[in-house]
Amino acid sequence: MAEHKAWVSWEFRGGEFLRGKYSREHTWKFDGGAVVMGAPAPGNVPAAFGNTAGVDPEEALVAALSSCHMLTFLFVAFKAGFEVLKYEDEAVGETSRLESGAMWVSRVRLRPLIVYGSKRPTAAEEEGLHHRAHEECIVANSVRTEVLVEGRG
Repeated sequence: MAEHKAWVSWEFRGGEFLRGKYSREHTWKFDGGAVVMGAPAPGNVPAAFGNTAGVDPEEALVAALSSCHMLTFLFVAFKAGFEVLKYEDEAVGETSRLESGAMWVSRVRLRPLIVYGSKRPTAAEEEGLHHRAHEECIVANSVRTEVLVEGRG
């Protein structure tokens, strides 16, 4: 089995921690060398304690689902003999409240726009490719969030 590593680090840099007045900015580091600024979702804490330039965990979940679906879709399209020239997605995550009152990402809408080479799948074939990609996507298989794929073109 493969391992997938990420290092998340945060350090207190002033403020009043015990009063909730501290920066939530943090750093994500990945084993391939990428470094990303992490931050809370803008609506979760006052603006003074976050940074909208950072990636929040909810956005990262949406991006991970979108990226995994895309990579798996490219593979299944290749296996089916369809050449993909471009794939863009406008993925959107929606949050809801559980009965306990806790928030969760309850739905992610993937809205891919795909450009094919000379052989374009029929609508039914493309739907089948998306269905197979969703079934084989490791990230989608790892969450209970509803993931919808809605074509844009």
